[in-house]
Amino acid sequence: MTESIFGRALEALLSACPDEKVSLTQALSEDWLAGRLAVVSDDLPRPVAEAGRPEAPLLVPAQDVPRRRVGSRDGHAALLHAIAHIEFNAINLALDCVFRFRGLPEGFYAGWVRVAAEEAYHFGLIRARLRALGYEYGSFPAHNGLWEMTVKTAHDPLARMALVPRVLEARGLDATPLIMDKLRSIGDLESVAVLEIILRDEVGHVALGDFWFRHFCGQAGLEPESAYLALIEQFAAPWPNPPLHVEARLEAGFSEVEIARLSRPR
Repeated sequence: MTESIFGRALEALLSACPDEKVSLTQALSEDWLAGRLAVVSDDLPRPVAEAGRPEAPLLVPAQDVPRRRVGSRDGHAALLHAIAHIEFNAINLALDCVFRFRGLPEGFYAGWVRVAAEEAYHFGLIRARLRALGYEYGSFPAHNGLWEMTVKTAHDPLARMALVPRVLEARGLDATPLIMDKLRSIGDLESVAVLEIILRDEVGHVALGDFWFRHFCGQAGLEPESAYLALIEQFAAPWPNPPLHVEARLEAGFSEVEIARLSRPR
């Protein structure tokens, strides 16, 4: 009997050990691509209020995460740690997409399994850079904003696609070039190279969310770009911080009109 993709995604999602989560996610991807898993389920997804995560980092409100100057060793490491935390959470976001939503086309699950595996790869790359500075994932406090939005949108794949890939991950497209400039300014070209890989792949992740957002809007008879703005308002989702990475957003599926609107104050 073919194993269900849902049980395997849940196993990886609930794993609290970063190394185990990465390993389980990679195995999920490999088994899916090899045809050893199927989109079959006899149960409804049970609520997952908390994804598996290690005891550290300590989670604090976003405004309480310390700000450090990148020119100091601690500041340099804190910046990389923030990226590592985003990538760790992104593994969980993609796994939750696979586990959470049922009765969708197989391409939906295939896409988010691929994203989960890529996020696991990104986490490994950035954690290696953090370790090269003598620090570990968990060395600094972090916030839980990404996962909190995942919980808020657990009831609706349309809202999930709008507010996680097209809002939160798209903000990463805008921020990454600025972070790369900071790292270049202190000569950390190894981390810049890692961020180039992450940025390339994240365009594809936002594009996947854009595709399925527009798909669900079509099913619901909604005009995507007005529905997007309405969902941002409904969920009090964050507005983009300028400057927007216009080329990356266009590649990921945003229209020029939409980008112009998002470039203005809320």
